[in-house]
Amino acid sequence: MTGEADQAPQSDPVGRTLEEGIQRDFREDMSYGDYLDLGRLLTAQHPRSTPAQHDELLFIIQHQTSELWLKLMIHELRSARDLLAADELAPCLKRLARIKHIQHTLTDQWSVLATLTPSEYAQIRPFLATSSGFQSFQYRAVEFLLGNKDRAMVDVFAHDPSARAMLAELLEESSLYDEFLAYLARVGYGIPEVTLTRDRTRAHGVDEGLVDVFAEVYADPAKHWQVYETCEELVDVEDNFQEWRFRHLQVVTRTIGHKRGTGGSSGVDFLRRALDLTFFPELYAVRTRIG
Repeated sequence: MTGEADQAPQSDPVGRTLEEGIQRDFREDMSYGDYLDLGRLLTAQHPRSTPAQHDELLFIIQHQTSELWLKLMIHELRSARDLLAADELAPCLKRLARIKHIQHTLTDQWSVLATLTPSEYAQIRPFLATSSGFQSFQYRAVEFLLGNKDRAMVDVFAHDPSARAMLAELLEESSLYDEFLAYLARVGYGIPEVTLTRDRTRAHGVDEGLVDVFAEVYADPAKHWQVYETCEELVDVEDNFQEWRFRHLQVVTRTIGHKRGTGGSSGVDFLRRALDLTFFPELYAVRTRIG
């Protein structure tokens, strides 16, 4: 009788019988939860507040999901960079399009955290102790891949050998912008030699000779269409990154005002200074020349 019950048609709450072909028995076959490892994923939230605070789960999930999107962005940025190194510009542009959508999702997420009022956040902030978003090694990896490199940041992760190794590796490797410029040189653009041979462990600074190259591209977009399009895609990526930074600044301002960050930074002032950082300076400098 038990076996017959197991095989009986099942109905949903409004009385519709499930289709015959729908998989029901996952004792041996892979389920949705198995594939996504939901057993671990959905039990990875460990609120620390005592007594328990309702809003801590929001804070944890906001940051955990951000880290998942950052992981995907790193995956896509590495692929885009490697495609440029292989002179595969078209699929690189596909990667950049996906990266832009990831960025929009990350920025939109701030609106959820912004529902946390100063009074509510004050109830959970002490339990963060010295932890801070400043310590996100994946965020630093994204910055390194885009070209904002800082050797001092590597040692911040001395406590985490795998994170430190990842950043140390990215510090030495080419950034996305480095590979774009190397690609341009290979296809005949006059990229200054000093740019191609510079120390890639340091952040890129403005090169006026490179601005000249981009001025040529922007003077005749039809002639240089693929390069022109790639330049604008990179500007989109930077604009999106700046929008994310600004939303972060605004949410922090409305939540803690001008308090110091839990990780020891100056808080809002520290975040505001980050708005002056740029990954692709020549792509902005060239705009002064256009027209």
